[in-house]
Amino acid sequence: MSVLASRPLLMDCDTGIDDAVALLYLCQTPGVDLRAVTTVAGNTSAEQAARNTLQVLQVAGRTDIPVAAGAATTLRGDVNADASFVHGEGGLGGVSLPAPSAGTDPRHAADLIIDTARRAGGDLHILATAPLTNLALALRKEPRLPELVSGVTVMGGAVHHPGNISPVAEANIGHDPEAAALVLAADWDLTLVPLDVTMRENLTEAHRQRLLAHGSPVSRLAGEILDFYFTFHEETALPFRGSACHDPLAAGIAVGEVTPVLAPRLHVTVDTADGAARGALVADTRGIHLGYPEQPGARAAVVLKTDGTFPDLLVDRLCQTGK
Repeated sequence: MSVLASRPLLMDCDTGIDDAVALLYLCQTPGVDLRAVTTVAGNTSAEQAARNTLQVLQVAGRTDIPVAAGAATTLRGDVNADASFVHGEGGLGGVSLPAPSAGTDPRHAADLIIDTARRAGGDLHILATAPLTNLALALRKEPRLPELVSGVTVMGGAVHHPGNISPVAEANIGHDPEAAALVLAADWDLTLVPLDVTMRENLTEAHRQRLLAHGSPVSRLAGEILDFYFTFHEETALPFRGSACHDPLAAGIAVGEVTPVLAPRLHVTVDTADGAARGALVADTRGIHLGYPEQPGARAAVVLKTDGTFPDLLVDRLCQTGK
């Protein structure tokens, strides 16, 4: 059983392809107690992401998990919710799925986050794989939220690695820099999983073919939606047919199945000024040549190295039957 498997988990996402694979992974991992899923505008609209989430959970046999849609815009009111060139029309690689039998929770995502945290008695861990608008709204509504959760894992940012929506900004942080700055400044136990590691843990065509060959509803869905994602990565980011493991790797770290090789606690902030560096994660890595000595008051464990074995574990989980 994974380190955090016995603790309740909430996932805040913008369900595109890698979010969907992460959801399937969580549903397939023994002991993971996924209490709720909230969605935000990012890869697609918050409403479409909620529908995608319900469809993915239906394939995984988890229609019991509440799903609530949240912020449709950034904190400053920007609307930018179309990454169809990365995730395909609708966000799931153009793959058609049956209409969800369950509906969305009537609460706003921020309210579901707060309510779930209160009910969990301080044990809730939040996994955020999307722009951080919902978490920022939850913090504004309930400033004591950091006291109500055990920790937060965020897939986002780029430290020594280039950005993916600008030379320096990663999509989840860069989509809503004001929200990210607020979340990163909050007083909670924070783990950041940046492009530095997610771009180096790669799914390959061999992995995808194994998923398709296994043929279960879960593995088949993962294999089918990854086809579009692989094409995007092959054309824009990787010298082979495959993809990064952005959100699934963050999920693996959140539930303790992946132990980072290097994750120093660093002071972090976000550039919120208009200009070339808007949305960049600013991490104090000046101790890099000294083994990252302690930075008093630093709360963010920034994952800078993993062992590269997660894609195999991910596919193993997606191909297993039962929990």
